[in-house]
Amino acid sequence: MTSTGFGLLSLITFFPLVGALAIAALNKEAKGNARWIAFYMTLFTLGASVYLWANFDQGNPGFQFVEEMDWLGGSIRYKMGVDGISVLFVVLTAFLMPLCILASWQAIDERVKEYMIAFLVLETLMIGVFCALDLILFYLFFEGGLIPMFLIIGISGGARRVYASFKLFLYTLLGSVLMLLAMMAMYCHAGTT
Repeated sequence: MTSTGFGLLSLITFFPLVGALAIAALNKEAKGNARWIAFYMTLFTLGASVYLWANFDQGNPGFQFVEEMDWLGGSIRYKMGVDGISVLFVVLTAFLMPLCILASWQAIDERVKEYMIAFLVLETLMIGVFCALDLILFYLFFEGGLIPMFLIIGISGGARRVYASFKLFLYTLLGSVLMLLAMMAMYCHAGTT
């Protein structure tokens, strides 16, 4: 398992966030620009993830493309990597996001800017979930994904969208509290995340 600093996985993970910031800088009337920026950002992420998959050594059973840096001190680290299963989920996520942007092209006509920002942030968080090798980092990506999902459902969902988004939030929050307690118990027992 070779370790590097900020590399390809971090680029794939955080590049959609750069697109979200670019869209946030646009004025509200730039619906078309927001769509095109989101689409191109997801296409770049797809291309980078296909490159990752093409360079993935299927014969190596360990984690690859590992990136590890000190973060928050102690045993909490920024540690990312992919194995044979997670690399497929990264590629799948990156493949589905441009399709989601295209599917919403005509369907979403109000709050387009916010919708595209939420989708790009969601892509960052989903890819982060599949690449995180530190439990705290995984938890932050996993829980962070709740916010854009809540906004996407609450803003552009169907007739009962507010009800559905609150139900999603409450049930996921309940599971998250239990997961946080389990993580704290593991940390106390093993002394690592």
